[in-house]
Amino acid sequence: MSEATSEPSVLSEATSEPSVLSEATSEPSVLTETRTARAAQPVAGGEPVLDYTADEMRTVAAARALRDGAVCFVGIGLPSTAANLARRLHAPNLVLIYESGTLDTRPELLPLSIGDGILADSALTVVSVPEVFNYWLQPGRIDVGFLSGAQLDRYGNINTTVIGEYDEPSVRLPGSGGAPEIAASCGEVMIVMRHRLRAFVSGVDFITSLGHGSGPDDRRRLGLTGAGPLRVITDLGVLEPDPETRELTLTGLHPGITVEQVRAETGWPLAISGEPLVPTPAPTTRELELLRSLRTVGQ
Repeated sequence: MSEATSEPSVLSEATSEPSVLSEATSEPSVLTETRTARAAQPVAGGEPVLDYTADEMRTVAAARALRDGAVCFVGIGLPSTAANLARRLHAPNLVLIYESGTLDTRPELLPLSIGDGILADSALTVVSVPEVFNYWLQPGRIDVGFLSGAQLDRYGNINTTVIGEYDEPSVRLPGSGGAPEIAASCGEVMIVMRHRLRAFVSGVDFITSLGHGSGPDDRRRLGLTGAGPLRVITDLGVLEPDPETRELTLTGLHPGITVEQVRAETGWPLAISGEPLVPTPAPTTRELELLRSLRTVGQ
């Protein structure tokens, strides 16, 4: 199903753990993807950083967005890599909670799945899955949750259910898992996806996890306590909801990327933030060295 350029199929960002939609199976590792590698970039003082890939840029940008002391609901794949990178860089007090019930876990290696024993071994405590959702997630005790999907629309609604008509889809995806609860109840949602025209659509084929619905009042009207998606980090840049309309707008560009490139991969007339676009700083040598030093269980 993947294209010849090694771009993942619509299934590759919706894996067997769809509640947080990790990118751990078909998608190439953030450490090995080279399709859109960036050349070394100068930084303050004139010293160039190491060469890096588009996926490494995406991972570093996601890690930077996690604040110290926050409680983060983590999925396998890029979310786990970004969260553990953040904890080693600027956020030593970041509290990582995995869906399997491990609280404040501090793994030395990246887990292969949410059930990996290394998460329990390094956790402050382990609780049941119902307690994770009923006590931690639904009452709003999680500050930020990661999500991804096969489709994302202009209001941050996510589809991980079907491509095409529900009764006769062209592709049936893994489904929701706990993603709707994460989208509804986390203090905020961070979405991480590759920016492709077939994924960034004007309207999703099925709303699995609600973003901002059809506009600014939908979440309040439905009684959802979380703020919804406040940041979408892709391999091209950063999108954030407009304060008035809640439609996703372009607020940042990664190094070497143009507005025209982002618009060409977006299925709606993408607006640009009224503020000057924020250029994403290239990954520093330290960030890349720490990222590349992370090893997965069994490697």
